[in-house]
Amino acid sequence: MSASPKHLELLAPAKTADIGIAALHHGADAVYIGGPSFGARHNAGNEIGDIERLVREAHRFNARIFVTLNTILRDDELEGARRLAWQLYDAGVDALIVQDMGLTQLDLPPLQLHASTQCDIRTPEKARFLQDAGFSQVVVARELTLPQIRAVAQQLDRAVLEFFVHGALCVAYSGQCFISHAHTGRSANRGDCSQACRLPYEVVDGQGRIVAHQKHVLSMKDNDQSANLRALVDAGVRSFKIEGRYKDMAYVKNITGHYRRLLDELLAQRPDLARASSGHTRLLFTPDPERSFNRGSTDYFVNGRKDDIGAFDTPKHAGLPLGYVTKTAADHFELALDDGVAALNNGDALTYFDLQKELIGLRVNIAEPLGGARWRAWPNEPMDSLKDLRKGVALSRNRDMAWDRMIAGERTAERRIAVDLMLMETPDGLALQLQDEDHHAAYVELTHERQPARDAARAEAAMREAMARLGNTLFEAREISLQPLHGGAPGFWPASLLNALRRDGIAALEQARAQAWMRLPRAVPVEPPVPYPEDTLSYLANVYNHAAHQFYLKHGVRVVDAAYESHEELGEVSLMITKHCVRYSLSLCPKQAKGVTGVQGTVRAEPLQLINGKEKLTLRFDCKPCEMHVVGKIKRGVLNEVAAQPLQFYRSRPGAAAG
Repeated sequence: MSASPKHLELLAPAKTADIGIAALHHGADAVYIGGPSFGARHNAGNEIGDIERLVREAHRFNARIFVTLNTILRDDELEGARRLAWQLYDAGVDALIVQDMGLTQLDLPPLQLHASTQCDIRTPEKARFLQDAGFSQVVVARELTLPQIRAVAQQLDRAVLEFFVHGALCVAYSGQCFISHAHTGRSANRGDCSQACRLPYEVVDGQGRIVAHQKHVLSMKDNDQSANLRALVDAGVRSFKIEGRYKDMAYVKNITGHYRRLLDELLAQRPDLARASSGHTRLLFTPDPERSFNRGSTDYFVNGRKDDIGAFDTPKHAGLPLGYVTKTAADHFELALDDGVAALNNGDALTYFDLQKELIGLRVNIAEPLGGARWRAWPNEPMDSLKDLRKGVALSRNRDMAWDRMIAGERTAERRIAVDLMLMETPDGLALQLQDEDHHAAYVELTHERQPARDAARAEAAMREAMARLGNTLFEAREISLQPLHGGAPGFWPASLLNALRRDGIAALEQARAQAWMRLPRAVPVEPPVPYPEDTLSYLANVYNHAAHQFYLKHGVRVVDAAYESHEELGEVSLMITKHCVRYSLSLCPKQAKGVTGVQGTVRAEPLQLINGKEKLTLRFDCKPCEMHVVGKIKRGVLNEVAAQPLQFYRSRPGAAAG
């Protein structure tokens, strides 16, 4: 007897319910979306009614909806989060994505819990702990290598292993960045990051020398694991997550379609694997990740440390190569398109780098063909405002109006579930039996007097054609069979009768699918409670309420410090911990100097400073685990601004009372 196939889940983001529905139609097996509050994307919330609408569409395909409830919560917010969880349960949601362990101590509905990326899961021990504490799905840190991912997977025997395969990269280990709160009072762990990592900095060494000038040294390229899917499957990943709850409809359609196509190719080659939801997606365009917003692509640390992971010149989207400037004039410029570029469009957005390597953008107001690859463009901006735009400058296009119009269309994909239909003549009329690819079945019949057919072949063709008309449903006919009465030639049946029978049959099958749908059960925590891998937790654990504190005490932790947002850490601390190393990326790492004559032993991992105006941060390098700490302290203005919030925090020590 063969083993059951391993199910692969394509997990897509949604800023809104409509974007979530588009993600489903373009191939997502699951969608994650923010609720009305407590999601780690401050401006990506959705009302319960919209989520319920998304859930109904998802469950038609046996797809699932996960809602992010993944901020850290104050004590006074826990009850609101608990009520929201029950509202989401009533709306049919399949799982909650959470960071705050305090939620596990509440009277939650029987929904699966998924460990958010903010839980900072880097080790097999932590992943196993979360599984044993009742989490059904865990997303490991983006910084892990394939061997490290495999080591995590080997520790999981119940929980699903999830991994980010595409989208923006947070330079910090998720949940381990406090710069935004320290500088602005906006907490990344509460969904309101100010993105200090995308700013330009002067990099200065200990002697005050400028190592890098106005470089975005904390800005990463975007994650793209397109080439690593097979390796990730073999390492144990089962849920493939796309980042982007702030992204627009076009991005979600394009990137979801791209990974759907890649995973379908893999599934076709691997009978040991299966799709996690029902149906087949047919894309009516060719996905191209390069056409969606990106800062360049990297597979980050999956295949080991590399020195080209940063988007140091700009955190913006430069776009695809377009051509080069051939001539400039007072109100326009001319350009030649690269080979393979079809046309320039009115409304296209172009970019180029000035002499200081700053990215400059412009909008094409009018585009005029001059013959062949030559075009004339009148920009929306005055020519004299376009710094360093001159003959020979390479141009890129980060908005292609022709592509935008295409991807904005309603028919860019269709998703269908295969169904077999058997049309049977009965003594009293007609009956239709349907069975879909998931083995759900329906049976309907109609009473009508049978008329002999003058042309048996035409009658049979008409019956088959009527049964195949499933275009406005979620089904497509896989096999159509006919059973004439007594095995003879089929009779004549009016088209209206055949159409009515088909519609009734499809409605009955949809109802059968809906009745068969079952929410996956919530995992039961191991008893007695398993010990947490550490017995001491600092502010880095993001414990922001007493329920979370009790959770860790229950799991054997003896010392629990409050989250950074509680303002107990007022001096210099690590405001960010990251696997990215500025010294390495600037070729200043001591390990890179090994074996270089005259250099070995002279290059040390001494601290560097990042300076942006009045903002100063110190970079310290921990070479043993190969990590970088960005060190600073909270601003006095932030302390004054948030001092009135009703927060009560504590430190716990062995033998001390909690409170």
